Amino acid sequence: METLKVRIWRGDAAGGAFSAYEVPARENQTVLDVVSEIQREQEPALAYRFACRVGMCGSCAMEVNGRARWTCRTHVKRVAKPGEALTLRPLPHLPVIRDLATDMAPFFDKWARAKGSFQPKDAPDGAVPEDFAVVPPGSKPRREADAGIECIGCGVCYASCDVVGWNPDYLGPAALNRAWTLVNDVRDGARRARLDAVSGDAGCHSCHSTQSCTERCPKGLDPSSAIAGLKRSLFWDALLGRRG
Repeated sequence: METLKVRIWRGDAAGGAFSAYEVPARENQTVLDVVSEIQREQEPALAYRFACRVGMCGSCAMEVNGRARWTCRTHVKRVAKPGEALTLRPLPHLPVIRDLATDMAPFFDKWARAKGSFQPKDAPDGAVPEDFAVVPPGSKPRREADAGIECIGCGVCYASCDVVGWNPDYLGPAALNRAWTLVNDVRDGARRARLDAVSGDAGCHSCHSTQSCTERCPKGLDPSSAIAGLKRSLFWDALLGRRG
């Protein structure tokens, strides 16, 4: 049986190095299959993360041959030609806990900084609304909000963003995409605070529009367009003197 060579980064926040492994090359083998086989059969101490295995949770994301991907939905044949090795690293731009497992806290902290939680317009101070707000499905704000709502917070766009690498304070594509969905949600009452949160040096204006986030989003979302939408909203609000 043919074998597949695999290089996996092993270490922690203090540093590490690559370790080499070999597994049988199988038909329809995913990268997550490979990592799981190595952990079960060769290296029980290997740390990595996964849950659903069907592209619903995003927790299995890591860098595969230089590109951030979901490993459960990535077949080996798509990323390595026959005879080529797999090189696996933890997601860039995030602290390493151990081996392929990263600390996602900075990623989600930036969601909070971007005011990524829904604030009901008709129920201030955390109160529960009396009834569901009716939003016409065909309205432009509804379509704008729906365009980015499917983000599951896997961190692939964040790990692929050059600006995050240059500026660790940058909010990143996922947090800004979330802010854009809420800016377009007519039920939300925190529009002004949210736009203020994404307007600083670490916000949407720092985006260089290289579109790596859009290119690599496993859900097919377009954070680049969301960030451009935030820039437009801030421009028109400043031009028209809107504060609400």
